[in-house]
Amino acid sequence: MDEQQRPKRPGGRSARVRTAVHQAVTELVGERGYGAFTVGDVAARAGVADTSIYRRWGNLENLLADVLLARLNAQSPMPDTGSLAGDLRTYAANVAREITGPDGVAVLRLAVALSNNGQPGLHARDALFAERVRQLQSMLDRARDRGENPPDALGVLDHLMAPMYIRVLFGAGPLTPDYLDTLVDRLL
Repeated sequence: MDEQQRPKRPGGRSARVRTAVHQAVTELVGERGYGAFTVGDVAARAGVADTSIYRRWGNLENLLADVLLARLNAQSPMPDTGSLAGDLRTYAANVAREITGPDGVAVLRLAVALSNNGQPGLHARDALFAERVRQLQSMLDRARDRGENPPDALGVLDHLMAPMYIRVLFGAGPLTPDYLDTLVDRLL
């Protein structure tokens, strides 16, 4: 069977390589910080050839952006509790769990660092921002369809997400359920 006739296997080698490379990036960002490792370091940690990384992602910034987008898309679906307040509370709890998890701070720091790293970083930042807004907008549109008066997506980012990110990035206090409820109440 030649290469063109061979059926693609979802979850095959390509998926394993992507998973290993993504995990290696996350670990390296957590251990060393942004800018303190190379494609070669990622390849060695993931157990793949650096040519595999260059062939698939082209450069380190594209790889880092792919890691961030994958993390964003892997988060649980946007909640649908039947009310905007319930959706926002559930959403805030999900985000808090994600950003305080084992790789959460590393991923946040990576997003900040990428946005200050030339054109590839700006492209990654814009893609991340657009995806986050798209996700939020789906929740806000459902609320509007139910007859509620939701804020815009930027309002959610400013009043719900940003304070959580600041607390985590600067160690300014825990993301307790009471704190998250206060953020949602202020937003609404």
